Amino acid sequence: MIFRLIGEGAMVLHMAFLVYVALGGYLAWKWPRAFWPHLACALYGLGITVIGWDCPLTHVENWGRERAGQAGLPPGGFIEHYLTGVVYPTEHLLGAQLLVALSVAVSWAGAAFLLARRRRRPPENPA
Repeated sequence: MIFRLIGEGAMVLHMAFLVYVALGGYLAWKWPRAFWPHLACALYGLGITVIGWDCPLTHVENWGRERAGQAGLPPGGFIEHYLTGVVYPTEHLLGAQLLVALSVAVSWAGAAFLLARRRRRPPENPA
């Protein structure tokens, strides 16, 4: 039972990581310091996608599932198993990746714009 929970927990963390990569940059609109952890995650996600780095969560999920007597993820990993062909058609993988990249770019551009606007604004008088 514990190994199944490890596999399921890794799957949930995996999904949370992907959502954070796609949308986490918008947190920097409210909290500018949130940009830096998002930058690190986005760069790591880019490395996984473009360079083919291994994702440690894939290894954890496979480890837990295999010890629970379940099948591990296919060679394509988490995205191939849970998203491609399920959330969007297989032939639209590149389009989905580009939409995530566009979301990240828009979130960062918005954060930069808001930061510049905050710096130009004179401090408010608390009187």
